[in-house]
Amino acid sequence: MSTINKDQIMDESNCSETKVLDANKEEEEEEDLQKLLIPEVQNLPVTPPSAVESNFATFFTIDFMKPAHDQYVYRHANGLCVIGLAPSHVAFKDEGGITAVDFNVGKSDRSEMKVTGKRKKNAQHFESNTALCKISTKNDTYIVRCCVKGSLLEVNQQLIKQPELLNVSADREGYIAIIMPKPADWLKVKASLLSLQEYKKLKELS
Repeated sequence: MSTINKDQIMDESNCSETKVLDANKEEEEEEDLQKLLIPEVQNLPVTPPSAVESNFATFFTIDFMKPAHDQYVYRHANGLCVIGLAPSHVAFKDEGGITAVDFNVGKSDRSEMKVTGKRKKNAQHFESNTALCKISTKNDTYIVRCCVKGSLLEVNQQLIKQPELLNVSADREGYIAIIMPKPADWLKVKASLLSLQEYKKLKELS
């Protein structure tokens, strides 16, 4: 066998080995990628995180101005706060649940507010104890308050026609309002709020 043929065979052999190594490496990388994209079933949470859990920090205020007037505050990274009724709110204990929502409180109807533009023109600035709406059950009426000092950007007008949303989805579609506090005001109120873990622990004990 000539030297040229031997060299050619060696080159072809090396080339084949390189191809096998490259193929193996690609397979390993593919497996690693699959593990990242498709985690092992046993490592998955029982229930996937909701959009609220993914995008908001959850806080609670307990006995706000009155016993069992418990409300939640979902704080988004952009500073917006979504206000609503906590599962432990006294209204949910009334037979038949919440039957009506009225945003006509104080001197103005909150549902008639029109906030426009990036600068949120016409937004009203409220204190944390300012009334947002009245919620009614078959036997009683309760005042829901801002909980956070800031500009009222929006109330959930859907609740006027569909108050039952509060009974079935108070933590999502049944939110009450959206408020934008100033950073300094948020820091003040945050100190008085409970985290989700603290709230759960408190309610387990009570």
